[in-house]
Amino acid sequence: MLYYLFEYLDNMYDLPGAGVFKYLSFRAAMAIIVSLFISLILGRRIIAMLLKKQVGETIRDLGLDGQSEKQGTPTMGGLIILAAILIPVILFTKIDNIYIILMIVSTVWLGLIGFLDDYIKVFKKDKKGLAGKFKIIGQVGLGFIIGTCLYFHEDVVVREKNEGSVIVMNNQQSVIDELQQSEVTLYKSEAIKSTKTTIPFFKDNEFDYSRLISWMGPASEKFTWVLYVLIVILIITAVSNGANITDGIDGLATGSSAIIGATLAVFAYVSGNMVFANYLNLMYIPHTGELMVFMSAFVGACVGFLWYNSYPAQVFMGDTGSLALGGIIAVFAIAIRKELLIPIICGIFLIENLSVMIQVSYFKYTKKKYGEGRRVFKMSPLHHHYQKLGYHESKIVTRFWIIGIMLAVLSVVTLKLR
Repeated sequence: MLYYLFEYLDNMYDLPGAGVFKYLSFRAAMAIIVSLFISLILGRRIIAMLLKKQVGETIRDLGLDGQSEKQGTPTMGGLIILAAILIPVILFTKIDNIYIILMIVSTVWLGLIGFLDDYIKVFKKDKKGLAGKFKIIGQVGLGFIIGTCLYFHEDVVVREKNEGSVIVMNNQQSVIDELQQSEVTLYKSEAIKSTKTTIPFFKDNEFDYSRLISWMGPASEKFTWVLYVLIVILIITAVSNGANITDGIDGLATGSSAIIGATLAVFAYVSGNMVFANYLNLMYIPHTGELMVFMSAFVGACVGFLWYNSYPAQVFMGDTGSLALGGIIAVFAIAIRKELLIPIICGIFLIENLSVMIQVSYFKYTKKKYGEGRRVFKMSPLHHHYQKLGYHESKIVTRFWIIGIMLAVLSVVTLKLR
């Protein structure tokens, strides 16, 4: 919104300083600042409101240290995160950008599903909340919308590199000097529709999903969109539920999401910048640079929420926040065609998800075979396993963050490690 206002003031009245809104870096910085401010100021008021309405978390007795102390802690704090994301995004992004529209839809959609789940738990006193099948239906519905839009929308395109394109460097000593280069037709002039994505660790690092059904012959072209939409649905559902499972101890999901978001912001910037995309031999995706502003607001919202969510938590995000955080990360990664990096970038979510799957599967298997269920972990998800081993939850969270940072660095390194 402010982008268009200051663009108008700059063009019509040559207002000094108005042109700064053209720069992604400035708008991204402003998005972080505003989202932090909203989290800190609005967060205090929302927590007070939740306490007044007695919107407290009902804690199941899992036999964990410090568990009883969390009884009655306000939940539905994800409202703070949603507000801290959406307000800066509306203020500082080009709101007509298709990628921004899809990110806003994803944020609101999954936020509403999570809010409904929390509302049923808190106000209807139903500990089960929204039935799992309805959550899945909601996630599948979002995946269908995102998948079809990304496949069919005319603005979702890539630019293929021209064979034999040349870059004349003035100086090869630093990245800054590389930005001062003169270009000689780096990319083909026409933008094309494509279902290609990026494969990490490979030199020729592009993979086209259509190859998965190439065995169908000419008919494969008709069904490529179906395959693509199914893949999008699978990724969104998996990552959204992974974030939801990770949200079990103070600050774990919030801090991990902030680390993941910062990493994805780097990928969005380089993928949407012709010079960097060429230098790093990446797929150039026009208009995705704008997503860096969105992700800046996302990171600011997560960091701001940690002010209240770090141990001992004054508020829990609930499903209102956790489902939205996971969905945002998934849709963002798909939009910039880095979804195959999700197992690395979202490694914390992955191991938490796997720990639950392993625990449940092994328990059922041993119960069927031996007559009694056995467990691999003392408790799942994995963070509860370490609590059972006697580790304090703040130590568990900090160490998981460290692992998350290591995975983030490894993900960024894949830009050159091929």
